[in-house]
Amino acid sequence: MAPTPEPVVFEPDSNSKKKGGFHRPSFSPVFSCAPIGELKVTKVHLMVNPYSGKKKGEKVANKAKSLLEESGIEVVVYRSSHPGHLIELAANIESEENDVFAVVGGDGSMSEVITGRMRGKEDREPPIVAFIPAGTGNSHAYDLKIEGVEDAVSRIVAGRIQMLDISRVVLTEGLPGFEKGEMTWYSHNLVTWGLGIDSNLIAEKIRFLGPIRYDVGIVISILLNRRRHAKLILDGHTMDSDFTLFLIQNTQTGGSGLPLAPGASIDDGLMDIGILNRMRRGAILKAFGLLKKEGRHVFHPSVVYHRFKSLRIETPEPSAINIDGENIGTTPMDMTVLPSAIRLLV
Repeated sequence: MAPTPEPVVFEPDSNSKKKGGFHRPSFSPVFSCAPIGELKVTKVHLMVNPYSGKKKGEKVANKAKSLLEESGIEVVVYRSSHPGHLIELAANIESEENDVFAVVGGDGSMSEVITGRMRGKEDREPPIVAFIPAGTGNSHAYDLKIEGVEDAVSRIVAGRIQMLDISRVVLTEGLPGFEKGEMTWYSHNLVTWGLGIDSNLIAEKIRFLGPIRYDVGIVISILLNRRRHAKLILDGHTMDSDFTLFLIQNTQTGGSGLPLAPGASIDDGLMDIGILNRMRRGAILKAFGLLKKEGRHVFHPSVVYHRFKSLRIETPEPSAINIDGENIGTTPMDMTVLPSAIRLLV
């Protein structure tokens, strides 16, 4: 058996006020490496989810197209009509090496486009992607501090490139009770198992509430406090126990700007995992209260963080997995980090 991985130790930010008994943790830089250069962008494949962000995707796409064309960039628009459609569209586009895939939507839309470009093509030149946020959460765009359509387009026009790690995720397609065959997905943001996806499944049923639905879903899931057993294999080391939640992160934030992984950098060649061990309701409520207070949950005694290159989750019965904000599969799940697999316009 592999040796026990060393946990990530967070340093408190002594300049911050204490809340819940803890200082705010010192956050890692979003990028650990410098940009690799600049690109003169001449063509953009605008990948649009018109239904994202309460159907504002179409409006955002029209504005982005106009701004890009005003900058002398050729724009080809592709619109999804159903979940998973962007995978098919992205996979079938014949592109030149320096064409840009700009995604109008949320984290799930970007995940579909990356998956479409990467399936069966991992040995090709890393695709170039850009965010034009139009989703509900927009976690990755939040980390990058993209402030709207004009800002997003200005970054595409500037053409500054930094490398982005992603992960290859192999799991069973479909949620529990509706499983299909094995599938491969590519994640740029986060993968969640346990209470987090339970709350997300509840939140999906109350989408009319907007972003607050995530908080409502978490509270309901905490009150239910289901027993969740799993075998977690982290770079060869096995942890077999009852857990509350796995927060597997490439980015620092998730949901509606929640600081889930203060130590994560998106180009360090590793993913971060926050393990919340089995807790009573009161302890879970405290941990989530600390989380919402600028990531102070990392100091909770029942929370431990690690970094890894490969991970596997096994459960006694098929258990739901959320990838980049979308509930798409079940355990068992294997995850492998692919360093610098994507070129990102920042």
